[in-house]
Amino acid sequence: MGVFLHVGCGRKRKGQTTKGFNTPDWRELRLDIDASVQPDIIGTMTDMAAVPDGAVDAVFSSHNIEHLYPFDVPVALAEFQRVLRPDGFVVITCPDLRSVAALVADDKLTEPAYTSTAGPISPLDMIYGHQAAIEKGNLYMAHRTGFTSRTLEQALRDAGFASVVLLQRPQAFELWALGTKRRTPPEALRALMQAHFPLAKA
Repeated sequence: MGVFLHVGCGRKRKGQTTKGFNTPDWRELRLDIDASVQPDIIGTMTDMAAVPDGAVDAVFSSHNIEHLYPFDVPVALAEFQRVLRPDGFVVITCPDLRSVAALVADDKLTEPAYTSTAGPISPLDMIYGHQAAIEKGNLYMAHRTGFTSRTLEQALRDAGFASVVLLQRPQAFELWALGTKRRTPPEALRALMQAHFPLAKA
């Protein structure tokens, strides 16, 4: 059984990660800065000291890397590298600022772009963090950086991930990235994409 580290899990569980992780073949280890969500490990992306070197087969990070300051992104990605086994991989999803910026350019900064379980989400929420949650005092929801497909890919490559693939989902205003520690043949990358990316093509 593989072990994946669910970084910044919030209240989400294995069933709300990817179809590839949501199988009996994977065991979830949840990490979050917020003790109230009852993670297995309390910690931050930039300091996962409680997770030993090479302890997990994969890292899943959904909509939390944008909460870091830009200078902390390389620190977090280095932590992802550190805790992964030599043949491990990371899956990251975050807002796609190019598609969000198109709405801003169309003067729709505060208009709902889509409706989530938390309610209507505007470009302002995607750029700066969910305003309703922040207003209620959840400052963990604030965003401090953002990515396009090019900058997210470059960040992963700069962190030492040998093979990197990206999926842009402009209709969902999000990016998906997958990086492997070892150089990975195209057919193996396609299999990982099919397992962990939404609507990935063969």
